[in-house]
Amino acid sequence: MMNMVERNRVTLVVTNGIIMALYLALTILVSPVASGAIQFRISESLNHLVVFNRRYLWGIFGGVVVYNAIFGMGWLDVVFGGGQTLVALSLTALLQTIVKNTKIRLVLNVVFFSASMFLIAWMLNLTAQLPFWPTYGWTALSEAIIMTISAPIMYYLNTRLHFGKQI
Repeated sequence: MMNMVERNRVTLVVTNGIIMALYLALTILVSPVASGAIQFRISESLNHLVVFNRRYLWGIFGGVVVYNAIFGMGWLDVVFGGGQTLVALSLTALLQTIVKNTKIRLVLNVVFFSASMFLIAWMLNLTAQLPFWPTYGWTALSEAIIMTISAPIMYYLNTRLHFGKQI
């Protein structure tokens, strides 16, 4: 029989595994353009889960790393894409105790993800010889669009599903 600490740990691992699988499914099956200089990954909306509970970080990060490892542009995509996600998610997670207003954290999450797309532009410059500044502009813009559209949706879903209390 599991004690409460073990049960909580199992719940955390299973929940993050489900988020990772959901990220992969949304990227592979739903996203019209998931890689390259213009990216519209519907799965990026899951980045907002960290606004509600920082414990979702590893499921999202894992989904990005696994997708980039299998379908991306090689090991650099894993390092740069995973790094970009980890940096932005960590910044948002750190704000959870400092910024109490959920709507402000959602806005800041959009800013962190959009601004950190310089890492993706740098990787595309190295791997595909795409020009850095235009690539950064397009990746940041496409990330900002997905994240901005999904922020109010995730806010609404949270009022019904209470993401912060799930794990």
